[in-house]
Amino acid sequence: MRFTIFTILFSILFSCHPTQEKPKHTFYYWRTEFNLSPKEQKALQKTDSDKLYVRFFDVDRLNNGFTPIGVINRSDETPIGKEIVPVIFIVNRVWKGISKAEIQLLAQKISQLTQITAQQNHFGEWHELQIDSDWTNSTQKEYFHFLEVLKEISGKNITCTIRLHQVKDKEKTGIPPVNKGYLMCYATGSPLENSNKNSILDVQLLKNYLAQLENYPLKMDMAFPIYSWGIITNHLGKKRLINAVTQQELQDNPNFKSVDKNTFKVMNEGFYYGIYMSPNFTIKVEEISPETLQNCLDFIQTKRSDFELIYYHLDERFIKKII
Repeated sequence: MRFTIFTILFSILFSCHPTQEKPKHTFYYWRTEFNLSPKEQKALQKTDSDKLYVRFFDVDRLNNGFTPIGVINRSDETPIGKEIVPVIFIVNRVWKGISKAEIQLLAQKISQLTQITAQQNHFGEWHELQIDSDWTNSTQKEYFHFLEVLKEISGKNITCTIRLHQVKDKEKTGIPPVNKGYLMCYATGSPLENSNKNSILDVQLLKNYLAQLENYPLKMDMAFPIYSWGIITNHLGKKRLINAVTQQELQDNPNFKSVDKNTFKVMNEGFYYGIYMSPNFTIKVEEISPETLQNCLDFIQTKRSDFELIYYHLDERFIKKII
């Protein structure tokens, strides 16, 4: 009798134990040509967020001026069904030595070009503008001032991306003057270094950086990686990065031979992915498994709640990791 009562109580307590629900999710779109394939359209329709984060253009300092690079062009008229959030990537050197007058001008130009780009591509009304820039201690003051000026000029909700090191070293790098940040849970290492770790996402390193994530005084959504890339090594040991290559592509190509789980040897000389390769060049492919993504999510949910996931990025070669 006593055993039966204990069993019933245990079952009740166990069934009432709270479980973490998977956050809402959507994607970044990070290609210059906006054109969704049928698989990408289907993946986007399955998302439970009402937003899609679209890179509009980059900004760099060239010839003593600020230049937009790779402005997006839409060739796909299929209805998107999501509110577009424009994302502008700004190279960190833009902030070095920039004057207040130049910050004012830059904010005006970015606000204007974002509005024009949204209209020309029929992206509809937008209410949030996300800035992606890896500021440093030496450029913090100028960048934070830009964010404040951009908010005033655009009249939009200005948000920004945040790197892992900026969370760990928040006392030095500062807290950006925005209502919300987007934590980039990837790029934990350099792909061109000689390392046996995955440079896209090393979960243990991420955990070290985010040990005090719960103390970061800003609401954040989380950006997770689903992309992959290849690291080419030539006969002299020099390395070069190629984006968006997958293990499956190389396995299916007779010009490559598998050396180990994620490394392939070039068998026949030729141009691959726009790069000339000789025999015996190797390509190491770095990908992120669904198990690694879940490990990362489990950890972050011990630190934070009430956030959405934004997967980087919407590409039919990568979306199979999450659907």
